[in-house]
Order: sequence, then C-alpha cells, then structure tokens
Amino acid sequence: MFVGVDHGTVGIRFAGLKEGADGGVRVFELSRKKATGMGSDEIISEVEMGLEIETEEIELVALTYSMGDGFSTIKDIKKVRNRGVRNEKAGSIVGGGTRVFDTIKDTGIPTILIPGIHAGSEKIDRRMKFFSHCASPEKVGIAYHIYKNGFENFIFSDISSNTVTMAVANAIIIGAIDACVGSPGLYQGPIDLQMLRDIEGGRISANDAFSNAGVLRKKWTNASVRNEELVMGTLSLFAAMEISAMRVLMKDYGVAASDCEVFLTGSVGEKEEMKKRIDRLLSIKAETITMYSAAIGCAEIAKDVFYGEKNILGIAVEL
Repeated sequence: MFVGVDHGTVGIRFAGLKEGADGGVRVFELSRKKATGMGSDEIISEVEMGLEIETEEIELVALTYSMGDGFSTIKDIKKVRNRGVRNEKAGSIVGGGTRVFDTIKDTGIPTILIPGIHAGSEKIDRRMKFFSHCASPEKVGIAYHIYKNGFENFIFSDISSNTVTMAVANAIIIGAIDACVGSPGLYQGPIDLQMLRDIEGGRISANDAFSNAGVLRKKWTNASVRNEELVMGTLSLFAAMEISAMRVLMKDYGVAASDCEVFLTGSVGEKEEMKKRIDRLLSIKAETITMYSAAIGCAEIAKDVFYGEKNILGIAVEL
C-alpha cells in the first residue's frame, strides 16, 4: 500500500492506495487536537485501523507538514531538516501534526516529504516569487490527483479553513495564491488595515490576526457572522476573484480560459452550493472533487515515486 498524508488546518487526512485485485482507496481523518494527546503507538494503531492495513504493508508514505517552505524538492524524510519548515510559528499551531510527523519518522516507515510552493520553488513563474509563500505541500497533492485524472491545464481552489488557489499549465505548477494574501476561508484570511493597526497597537500578534481573519472569526459586521447566505456569498466572491487572477497567469502560458478546467475542493469547496455560486460568477461549469483529494494525490505521488518517477508537476524528486 502507498499512503498519503494531508496535514490540514483542523484535521490530518490519510489515504491508502492499494494495488492488485482488492485495490482501491481508503481514507480517514484524525483531528489535530486528538493527535496531540496520543502516543506514537496509538497514532500507528489509528492509522492501521483507519486504512485497514498493517504498517509492514506500507511501501512508501508521502507526507506533508505545515508550510513546507524549508526545502523545494521531494526528499527522504531523513534528509530534511527542521521538519521541512523555515519557522514553525505560522498558521494554526496545535501540535497534532508534529506528533504524527515524528511518529512516522521514528517508526522507520519509508517516507518522502513533499515541499510547499514558495519563492525557492524552481519551476513556478518567477513573478509569483514576489510572495515568499504560495501554497502548502498538501496543495501539491491536490494538483497531482487532478493531473492523474487526465488534466494538464487547470486551476483549483481549495476552500475550507482557509482558501488557496493554484494554477497548473502543461503539467507544471506555475503559481498559487496563499491564504494570507488572497481570499479568506472560514477561519483564516489576509491581514487588512484594521488588523495592521491592531498588530501595531500590541492588541494581537500577526499570527493570531491571520488565524482569526476568516469569515466566521473576523469581526466585520455588527454581529457575529452566522448568516449562511453572507458566509457563502463572501467566500464564493473572493474565491472566484482568485480563480480569475490565475486565469490571467495561465494566459501567459498559452492556455485560454476555455481550455483551462476549474476544480473546487475542501470542506466548503466540495459543496454543491459553492459550485453553483462560482459557476454563476465566472460563467463556467467547475468540477468538485472530494476534500480527501490532497491525501489521495499524495498517495499517488508515493506510488509513482516508488516506481521511479523523478518529476512531480515540475518538482524534482531527490532520493
């Protein structure tokens, strides 16, 4: 079996890809909060039970962790320093993802680590390197899952706790818009002028500002936002704007909007209501894919790397 791990904001999603007549995909999610209080043996038991396997059956794991901005090629987990991040003080810090990372590394299960997309990434459009960070590693998994389904030119928007939109042209990741600079998600989002004032005034840290800038957490109306129409309307508007921005980038790579498929994923993105809204705003027919697509795509990366693949959507494999 090949295993993919999506280190998400709220939960850690696992996918197991089996070969042979009894093959198929198995998935499950472990909350980051729950994982924080678990020992290594408990985490391994959870994985074995969730994927219905024994660890001895695992050929290779493709793991994602945090921002993945400390390296830029796919590497053996043992060859990556500091869990692959430049600084762990960014985004939601719970501890569960760290427990899972250390458990998998310490067990000795063959594991590769997937990098994020950032200014050090070799193949992305050099203009996108203006931003230090574009997308976390699990977005590479989503992109690969779409690619393995037969698409080489596409844009996807992952809408959940935060929102990230990525563009792939001619089977190469050319750029992405990260949660801290673009569309808000449910919990996290970009820092605006008032938040800058709050940070400068010492009322909140920059990381806390980002972690509470989503539509359900940010104080942007006279009352707490619980109106579904307003929440969905806001998320769909900004996600559609991000997708439009990526269409501009794709045009520079000779990919017209009519030749570029659009996919939606994430806990919110996979909802039919979100698809209808974005279809209307952009006059398109987007496709929705499961929120487990990142984990499944990582499992597919593990399988292809195991069988000798040296390039994943423009990201070199160095083992």
